[in-house]
Amino acid sequence: MPTEPPRQLANETWEALFRAQMTLGKELVDSDAWGSLSTREYGVLYALSKAPEGARMADLCADALLTQAGMSRLVGRLEDRRLIVRAPDPQDGRATVLRLTEAGTALHREVGGRHAVEVESVMTRALSPAELEQLRHLCRRLIADV
Repeated sequence: MPTEPPRQLANETWEALFRAQMTLGKELVDSDAWGSLSTREYGVLYALSKAPEGARMADLCADALLTQAGMSRLVGRLEDRRLIVRAPDPQDGRATVLRLTEAGTALHREVGGRHAVEVESVMTRALSPAELEQLRHLCRRLIADV
């Protein structure tokens, strides 16, 4: 059985990975899991849930792929809703970090729980647990040296 040339195989694999991510991503974005949050707002709450000491605005911009202006507006909306607060940076007293409030933590957990159920449904309808482990391993290898 003839094998595909490496360039063709790499490009077809990339296209399959890209299409899968975009198709499943759209399905998850369009789900009812988000409630009163946009997916970007949830992304900020999620990032802050992983940073108990808080996170700087620049770090959130890089994580969420937003400009400084876009992140400032998003953070302003979350502050207005009392989901996040600004606090002094423990590493640099001149700077501030953003942290979740109790309400932000509660909303993150509520929305995150619904989102986790949606992700499980999408990922397990075609893949077995062994295949999920293999896919996770391969995706982590793809970005390990980036």
